[in-house]
Amino acid sequence: MLSTLMNFLRACLWPSSDRHVHSSSHIAGRQDGLLWYKDIGQHLNGEFSMAVVQANFLPEDQSQIESGCLSMQDSGPHGTFVGIYDGHGGPETSRFINDHLFHHLKRFTYELKSMSVDVIRKAFQATEEGFLSIVTKQWPTKPQIAAVGSCCLIAVICDGTLYIANLGDSRAVLGRLVKATEEVRAIQLSTEHNASIESVRQELHSQHPDDSHIVFLKHNVWRVKGLIQISRSIGDFYLKRAEFNKPPLYAKFRLREPFRRPILSSEPSISVHELRPDDQFLIFASDGLWEHLSNQEAVDIVQNRPHIGSARRLVKAALQEAAKKREMRYSDLKKIERGIRRHFHDDITVVVLFLDSNLASRASSIKGPTLSLRGGGINLTAKV
Repeated sequence: MLSTLMNFLRACLWPSSDRHVHSSSHIAGRQDGLLWYKDIGQHLNGEFSMAVVQANFLPEDQSQIESGCLSMQDSGPHGTFVGIYDGHGGPETSRFINDHLFHHLKRFTYELKSMSVDVIRKAFQATEEGFLSIVTKQWPTKPQIAAVGSCCLIAVICDGTLYIANLGDSRAVLGRLVKATEEVRAIQLSTEHNASIESVRQELHSQHPDDSHIVFLKHNVWRVKGLIQISRSIGDFYLKRAEFNKPPLYAKFRLREPFRRPILSSEPSISVHELRPDDQFLIFASDGLWEHLSNQEAVDIVQNRPHIGSARRLVKAALQEAAKKREMRYSDLKKIERGIRRHFHDDITVVVLFLDSNLASRASSIKGPTLSLRGGGINLTAKV
């Protein structure tokens, strides 16, 4: 109750300039240089905020929010889906995931009659197989497509249950109210697959006991085979199938010795959580955010300000930290062009989902407005 009252008071007392963003915000979001943002919107379980800042010449981060029916039939379960796809080596894989993964999830929800861990696992597998077919077709004329991949973090809220699935090092963090202190505590929900984590290195060694160089330090960074930091992904078939690790693939991607089993995996880490009335909001972001902010710092930024513009404030805080590390002003960092900007920070994507416990606990068959939003465009229709 007190937390709800505080949010109401913040909205009332905050400077009018911040409130003006809400009243004038365009339905498709807004563009400010390399920053795209949607300050506030509505999903089936509450409000949301979304922001994306580009650093690469071609944006490798892709993202989406889908809220409404989670099946191929309107009679199927309803809920909210969030996807963060942090590409590397190029934008092809993350774009492919953005175009296909949610469709696969709806198809398997329809076939299996409900939302489940199995549905999510099958959707990941179908997406991986779909991109493999693209790589196979393009390999003769575009062999470098085999070295393109993407992290993949998704969340599904359905009938009061939260599913988190992850490949790579994007992250999902929950802000949960501690009633005794009225503080909001950060709880990391996703499992990451980055070679900088000791447990990931141990997993790689156990899976490849005959390869003492499966992971090693290169330029003070832990990398799988000295090439890539993450151990799980969609794509990156040059480290999953030996037939793509040979000429005409660039020499820098080729291994000296052939491999007999996949080095990287596309098996997601999946967890299931029952949402509680104390659960205030969820933050989903690519690793570009977490390089500069801790989980609790991000939660504090969201909790201590109005819902409106939450994602944009998180991006700004990360960019301010990036500028500070380079001993430059934030205003000067913003002037740097895409491509060159990548030397200062990564692409950053942030989605903040606010949780209305009354909405989140509703039966999944209850219909509401259907939302389909990507980082750069929106498609909004009303359910009849």
